[in-house]
Amino acid sequence: MNTTRTIVRLLGASALCIGFVTSALAADKVDDAALRTAAGDYFEVIPSAVPAVKGNPVTHEKVELGKMLFFEPRISSSALISCNTCHNLGMGGDDNLETSIGHGWQKGPRNSPTVFNAVFNIAQFWDGRAADLKAQAKGPVQAGVEMASTPDRVVTTLKSMPEYIEHFQKAFPGEADPVTFDNMAKAIEAFEATLITPSSRFDQFLEGNDVILSDQEKEGLALFMDSGCASCHNGVNVGGNGYYPFGVVEKPGSDILPANDKGRFAVTHTADDDYVFRAGPLRNIELTAPYFHTGKVWDLEQAVGIMATSQLGTELDEKSISAIAAFLRTLTGEEPRIVYPILPVSTHATPKPVAMTIKN
Repeated sequence: MNTTRTIVRLLGASALCIGFVTSALAADKVDDAALRTAAGDYFEVIPSAVPAVKGNPVTHEKVELGKMLFFEPRISSSALISCNTCHNLGMGGDDNLETSIGHGWQKGPRNSPTVFNAVFNIAQFWDGRAADLKAQAKGPVQAGVEMASTPDRVVTTLKSMPEYIEHFQKAFPGEADPVTFDNMAKAIEAFEATLITPSSRFDQFLEGNDVILSDQEKEGLALFMDSGCASCHNGVNVGGNGYYPFGVVEKPGSDILPANDKGRFAVTHTADDDYVFRAGPLRNIELTAPYFHTGKVWDLEQAVGIMATSQLGTELDEKSISAIAAFLRTLTGEEPRIVYPILPVSTHATPKPVAMTIKN
């Protein structure tokens, strides 16, 4: 299916379905019920309970092991870089850099997405090349620009520490050899499934709290739907559940959309996927600047304006941009409180760190 035709069809449908919301806001009193009903057609509340993970039951033992591995720098060849390096749980689940710094102080090619609520995404990475969090966990470990390790080195490292062997045996009972690269990824996936952020003010509005949002935020919600933003950014994660071209109407400049990064085309090798990316999930967006896959935009209002021009062909006025940005800030939920784990002590059998030399 042609992606551009699909998005144009969706934008037309959104105008027909919810055009009444703007007129409702124009009245002296906002019709909260009408706004909530319209929003309910697009969005879902983040659940308070940890969601199920297909093919990987989330158990306490697996989550505890996954948490240790998420903070474990020794699964990188330098023993310096962990999952938390680029997905900092104290900074919105990303690193707040344009692109992450990896092995040899190399800069990665794309902005690091947040790990918060990533379990709700259709796939992982900007181009969707990883089907799930388990597949995603294996990628950075082996990438030369990130952790620069290998499955064999990871397994050797983990097996060198008796405490890790015990944790793997508890997390994967009944397996003759539980310390595997695949089980490492499964444990990290189980832990990351717990990194959800419920109870945002927007969720509370969807659940019936009329006074939790300001008039400006409600106006922003209506504009977000009425302008067509919700055609791509919808569902429980307000995005992350579909692929769309960046620049449906007008391509942004080469700094924001560089010619050498064609997005999903590198995965599918299909011409229709030129410059197609997964729609960014907008939950906790105020915490995760800079924006877009290039990380070139640091201001949320500027990002809204760029998306309106590039995706919708609309020049929004300053008041409308401010209202939409105000709504987007209501998507910030309760961040999980994570106690930093005490990691096992290295032994004489633990591989020594690989020195990080600066690479050009």
